[in-house]
Order: sequence, then C-alpha cells, then structure tokens
Amino acid sequence: MTTRLRPVRTRHPGRTLGAVACVVLGLGLIGGAATGSWLTGDSNADPAARTGYTEARTLWHSVPVDTLFPRTLNGDGAGPGGADRVWTRIAVAPDGGCATALDPLLLKTLQPVGCTRVLRATYTDATTSSVTTVGMIFTEADVKAMNALAARFTSEGLDERPDLMPRTLPAKSTVADGFGNGQRASWTVSVLTDAPVVVYAVSGFADGRAVTDPQPADEAKAEGATSAPAQAGLGHEAKGIADRIEAGLRKTVRTATEKPE
Repeated sequence: MTTRLRPVRTRHPGRTLGAVACVVLGLGLIGGAATGSWLTGDSNADPAARTGYTEARTLWHSVPVDTLFPRTLNGDGAGPGGADRVWTRIAVAPDGGCATALDPLLLKTLQPVGCTRVLRATYTDATTSSVTTVGMIFTEADVKAMNALAARFTSEGLDERPDLMPRTLPAKSTVADGFGNGQRASWTVSVLTDAPVVVYAVSGFADGRAVTDPQPADEAKAEGATSAPAQAGLGHEAKGIADRIEAGLRKTVRTATEKPE
C-alpha cells in the first residue's frame, strides 16, 4: 500500500537565513537577560531595587551636602524618656577614601562589599554638651552581598564590638575640637539592604573627656543602664542622629528613582 506524499516546497535561502537570525537574536536576548540577572546577584530581584542601588552609588558626589547632612536635625522623642532633641551640624569632611576614615579592622570587615567613599559630618546637641560624628560608607556591593553583610553583623554582633567602632570627625575651634578616638562613648552601625551604604554614628562628651567604657547605642539606651554613656544619653544621641541621616538617604534614593509623570 502506498501513500501519496505531499510535495515539498523549495526553501528560499533568504527566509532560511532570516529564521536563523531570529533564533540567534532570541537566544542572545535570553542570554543577556540571564547575564544581567547574574550580575545583580539575584535573578528574582525587584528591578526597582536594582535601580535604587544604581542611583545610590552616585549620591556621594551628585547630591548637595545639605541634603545628605542637613544643617539641623529634629529629633522629636529621640532623647531619654522620649524627650525631644535638636542637633546642629558643626563640621563636614570632604568625601574621602576609606583607609583614612575607617579603622583598619572595620575596613577589613567591610572588604566583602568593597568600600569606595566615606562621607562624614559632626553634630552637637542644643546644649552643646555632646558631639556626634555620623557617616555614610558607600560600597560596590549588590543586593546579595549587602544582605550577607547585614546578616553577618547581626549574627556575630559586629555592631557591638568596640574594636569595630567608627572613627570621629573632630572640628577645630568648635565644641568638637577635642573629639578624638579616646572620647568615643557610644556608637551604632547599620548595614542597609535597600542601598549599597553602611550608616554609622559615634558620640561623646563635648568637654573632651576620655571614656574608658564605651557602650553600643542599643545597650546605652536600655532601661536601667547605668554606664556613663547611658546616663548622659549618648546612646540616644548616636542612634537618633544615625536614624535621621539614614531616613534622609532613603528618601533621596526614592526621589531619584521615581518616574516623572
């Protein structure tokens, strides 16, 4: 029994080449998308989050200093017992390299995320009895790396280790003239996961007295804490200023990534 075969159409060379080109182009687009996802460290990452990371990397040189470090910070309810605070900026350092702004051990701890630039400013409270240096460390990391660093800081308690305390920014002819490393009393370090930035703050007494028992801000803020930093409210100072600088940074990133209507 035989079956009649359908005639086979002659293939046009141009059509064949066109089909091959489409296949190659499609594979290239798929490969490019996969490569892009791999470079971000998360194939399921939110595109908006990646845009935020991209924008945040340039803030240290593209945003006015008064936006990143406002001349005045309002700390409603930020003091001991929910007291209000107001902080005034008294010094700003030029953006600088990481080696000069950070202790070697802290710099080594941040090595996995690649420190690029550090911005710093120093504030004093309304009574000029305390001084606080706040800083932003801009990194080269992606979402995955920043999440890993944040998890490590939490699990290993790195934000509470005195040997990882950030350095101060003294300012001549101000109440922070004598604010050196020996005057550090309380500190906080926050690893952001929605931007490639680490925010920190370190506080001390404005009279330049040395502190032999510095205490992490969360411990100094705890109810019943009796250390000198705790009784002076220096944990509240460090945490209050760091939180407001961090909130301002997030707001700036959101504004930079908003699509115009």
